[in-house]
Amino acid sequence: MSVDPAIAFRVREHDRPTLEVRVNFGMLTGRTVTQAEIDDLARALRTLAPTFEIVSEERHEFGDAVEASVHQVVIEIGAADDEAAVAIVDTAEQWAKACYASRHVDVTEI
Repeated sequence: MSVDPAIAFRVREHDRPTLEVRVNFGMLTGRTVTQAEIDDLARALRTLAPTFEIVSEERHEFGDAVEASVHQVVIEIGAADDEAAVAIVDTAEQWAKACYASRHVDVTEI
């Protein structure tokens, strides 16, 4: 007997992270993030949080007269105090700017 896994399914309960940081990566860089860049971000975050998740997502938002598509990197952390949260946001912003700078010449306008 073969059981096929569900392709789409409803998640009834979801544990929300204590801290969620969204990086508008596509807006800044004009592209999607690479696996190597995610690895770089993970290395930078290791000293700030014992465990975390990084999600690379393309979001499509629809409304009455609006359609938008953005590429974001989301950092989810189970527990973080205010000081750690500030450090994590700063680290994510520095990382995103470094990703941009690695493929662009002038970053003074950011």
